[in-house]
Parts: sequence; structure tokens; C-alpha cells
Amino acid sequence: MSFVMPTRRLFLGSAAFSLAYFTTPGLFAQALVRTPDQTEGPFYPTKLPLDTDNDLIVVNDGITPAVGTIAHVSGRILDAKGNPVRNALVEIWQCDNNGAYLHSGSSNADKRDKNFQGFGRFLTGSTGEYYFRTIKPVPYPGRTPHIHFKVKLKGKGVLATQMYIKDEPRNLKDGIFLSAGKTGMAALSAAFVPVAGSKIGELAAKWDVVLGVTPEA
Repeated sequence: MSFVMPTRRLFLGSAAFSLAYFTTPGLFAQALVRTPDQTEGPFYPTKLPLDTDNDLIVVNDGITPAVGTIAHVSGRILDAKGNPVRNALVEIWQCDNNGAYLHSGSSNADKRDKNFQGFGRFLTGSTGEYYFRTIKPVPYPGRTPHIHFKVKLKGKGVLATQMYIKDEPRNLKDGIFLSAGKTGMAALSAAFVPVAGSKIGELAAKWDVVLGVTPEA
């Protein structure tokens, strides 16, 4: 089956791209391990962009896409008991393909890709799913490739963490990644696999986030 590029309208709505993942019992099932906390780091945007949707490849109504390998990142937000969490605000931020963050303190801000949003948000539905279209994370001096995640419930942050590329060689030289321990490192890693039929080399990564709390009804 060939892959059909979704329209921007789809990115702003439900995560249709990952429907089978969320509705097929047992698909991608894995042992429930609490997602480790990771440092928020110094590069959470000092000023949020006007566009904060879940499509980081195109800013507002621009027609020029960001530079980088397109990656469809999706998964579920689960509570401590493994139940899907509804109305969880998921935020992600990462450096662009040049290693520059959307942050005033980024050392190479002059090289920042103006077509990369750098930050996005998604509010989960009843199945706890989230979805972002972004770029495959790249390294920058001192860090292995990663995407920052923050999960908020009722406006309060309950988890700040980072997602890493599974089997990326640089991971084993990254102190922040190693600090999670063997089980934690596995829980923080996601495989980026080719999207079948994509003519531009798109990737997809599925990564569940397990909170250490059970939200009140």
C-alpha cells in the first residue's frame, strides 16, 4: 500500500496516521515501564512561536518545508495503571537540522531554519494518543539526537523527559541518556522506521509515555 501524504488539516485534528496502532489489541504491546524524568534543559522556547500546532515541518501557512528527514512521531500517554490519559497536553521541542533551537540562547541561532517550527503541542483524546509531524532529531555538540517532551495535566507539568533514537551509537556517550539506567534507557528509546511507499524517505516512530500518576476523574 502506498503512503499518501496527509493534508495539514489532518495534522491539526486526530492522529489518523496511527489509527491501527491505537485500535488493534496487542499491537506493539510492551511491558509497562514508567517513563523516566529527564532534564528539561535550557532550550525550552523563551518565546513561543505563533504557530504551536503538531506539524513542525511547515510554519503557519508557509509553503516551504523545514530541512531534514520527515518523521511521524506518535504514541499514547498512559497513567501509572496503563490507562489512556485524556486531555493531556503534550509539548515537544527540538533543534532543527542545523542543531539550532528556537531559543534566544541557542549558540548558533543565526543558522536556525526559519521554516522549522521547533515546538509543537497536541491535546490527547479518549485513547490517549498524540501525533506530531517533525524531523528526525539530529545531534549537536555534547548531545546525542533527542526530542524533548513535556506532559501537562490541567495546566500543571507532570513529566519532562526526552525521546531518543533506538540503537543510535551516540547514545552511549550521552550522560543524560545514560543516567536513566538500563531499563530507563530502553523506555526512552524509539525505533525510527521507514514509511512504506514514501518517495521522500519519511520515517515513523511510535513511543508510549507512561506517567507516574493516575489522573483524578
